[in-house]
Amino acid sequence: MKFIHLTDTHVIKTGARLYGGDPAATLRAAVASINAEHGDAEFVVVTGDLTHWGDPAAYHAFAEAIAGLAMPVHLMVGNHDVTSALFARFPDLQRDPNGFVQYTFDTDQGRCILLDTRAEGTHAGAFCKRRQTWLGTELAATTGPIMLFMHHPPFPVGIRAMDAIMLQDADAFHDTIAPHKSRIRHLFFGHLHRPVFGTWKGVSFSCMRGLNHQVALDLGGDPASILGNFENPAYGVVIVNSDSLVVHMHDFHAASAPFSLSPPFEGNGRDYALSFGEKGMWDGKKAHQPSRPD
Repeated sequence: MKFIHLTDTHVIKTGARLYGGDPAATLRAAVASINAEHGDAEFVVVTGDLTHWGDPAAYHAFAEAIAGLAMPVHLMVGNHDVTSALFARFPDLQRDPNGFVQYTFDTDQGRCILLDTRAEGTHAGAFCKRRQTWLGTELAATTGPIMLFMHHPPFPVGIRAMDAIMLQDADAFHDTIAPHKSRIRHLFFGHLHRPVFGTWKGVSFSCMRGLNHQVALDLGGDPASILGNFENPAYGVVIVNSDSLVVHMHDFHAASAPFSLSPPFEGNGRDYALSFGEKGMWDGKKAHQPSRPD
């Protein structure tokens, strides 16, 4: 099974620019890339921060851009989203009995459980008792493998400004999933605008870059100031089999076209590699096949 992990699209109203970028245009480029390069993906999960300010015009622009996907898409909320405006634009979006954007769906490789970690009035995450109870019930009712999705990470990653706005109910969240960890295949989240991979208390996890702007790798740093940069936007390509789960980060905006690392002719591979940068063999955007040597 293949699926796509997309996060932190931060779309704003059509015609406006965010930190100099056009999030809707980048989302359209991501959609085009997913369709063209990974059209066999079964679905896409967007782990929150669909918009930057949560206004109706931004959700309209987001909806227009995401509608181009050739496969089903599952939406989640982040700290930049406004739930009421999201539901106004996507009235069929699932929610739990308490109104949180939490739901599940099944795949051939396990059940996906999508969580709502948004908290009103703060960029930090929350997972209150009502959400814990819902998750505990869903986990207990699930007998097979599980993949968890959330917006906020439930642990610090070393970037102090982001650690200050991580999930604040991390211990309670862990207590909820602890009895079921042997069945949790992976934890996917966003929020960090960085590629981050590892394990947390025995659970493997991954985070992808956002689409418009990234968070700088400022380990330590000022906890009151988040530094950004313009590293390439990216999305995750996830391949799941019965005995493995692999996450690829795809820099779909990278300028470099693919080129062969082996000579396209019979000859010395060392000569090919050493001469590759000579005039006529690389123009900075498109790789060219070198001429066959005499």
